[in-house]
Amino acid sequence: MKMLHIITGLNTGGAETMLYRLLAHMDRALFEPEVISLMDIGPIGKKIQAMGIPVRALGMRQGIPNPLHVIRLIRWLKKDPPHVIQTWMYHADLIGGLAAKLVKDISVNWGIHHSNLDPEYTKRSTIWTVRACAFLSKWLPDQIVSCSEASRRLHIEWGYPIDRIIVIPNGFDYNTHKPDPRARLTMRRELEISDETPLIGLIARFSPLKDHFNFIEAASLLHLRLSEAHFLLCGDDVVWGNTELAGWIKSANIHDRCHLLGRRDDVHQVMAALDIASSSSSGEAFPLVIGEAMLCGVPCVVTDVGDSALIVGETGKVVPPKDPQSLACAWFELLKMEKEQRKQLGILARQRVIENFSLDAVVHQYQMLYLRGMSIKGELPANLIEHRDSQ
Repeated sequence: MKMLHIITGLNTGGAETMLYRLLAHMDRALFEPEVISLMDIGPIGKKIQAMGIPVRALGMRQGIPNPLHVIRLIRWLKKDPPHVIQTWMYHADLIGGLAAKLVKDISVNWGIHHSNLDPEYTKRSTIWTVRACAFLSKWLPDQIVSCSEASRRLHIEWGYPIDRIIVIPNGFDYNTHKPDPRARLTMRRELEISDETPLIGLIARFSPLKDHFNFIEAASLLHLRLSEAHFLLCGDDVVWGNTELAGWIKSANIHDRCHLLGRRDDVHQVMAALDIASSSSSGEAFPLVIGEAMLCGVPCVVTDVGDSALIVGETGKVVPPKDPQSLACAWFELLKMEKEQRKQLGILARQRVIENFSLDAVVHQYQMLYLRGMSIKGELPANLIEHRDSQ
């Protein structure tokens, strides 16, 4: 089955990472995948290419799409039409879905990966795109895949048809992210802190929705109660050269307790070094970093946005967004636990992700979605019918 994925861009992000993981674990004997990025190839696109999967980029820029790029996409689809198209994120949903229908009746599945459309944080062009998608969603896509229950509820409110939306959560590879006692010592050597120093981490790009200000305010409050605690932050633009972030830290008087590491390629090692992983976001859908930290055996404190509380369950703590006092109190409660008790929470956290959000199960759900879609249209290749019926 020729399987085409169309995505808005391939820089580092949750949807982009999930696409990479899906492609890395799909059955290549059944599916022949290809990827088209509306913008550029980016670092995730290069990783996909390294697996031998073709990746092309239309070269669109942010803003209003250039009709010439849309025409080029239509030409690509006419030249080599796939059996199924999976789109990822709003602009790809809209442009990829319309292009597919203009070429022929290709089976199209949309993908939604947002659970916050607050105009304060969302571009006006994105809001317009969502409204257009809501209008077209009743007939254009065969199915709409939501990565979270929170996203599903939000988009039904915006007018997406309830009977076409299914939830397939993000999946996690428990072999990649796992506990590593050596990582704790290695990171503390790098940071030049003692082996026993409590370390709380925030792994997120610098973005209003990630709410680093909330994290820093909470860190300032915890510092007053537990001065030995340190705070590790990493992600795109999380560097001392970021004057806004550095200014918040200076005002909070915790400059000597904060470590800004920027973007890291060894995130799984960074996570495994933490005593607590945290999410301070004011908006999420299904954050990958929470599940990844849990697989590393690290208990999490998260804000109650998107499906964060669903992921953590009873293995960590959930606090309201934009409430640094509650965030600091939750950190304090975990750090004051006996080490063995906190370790047990980490063990339970890892087990929860393995049991509920394994990558193998998620990939299986996507593959069966594509097989069913082809079967309904009566276009399932004969060699795949037997596979479908055996599942």
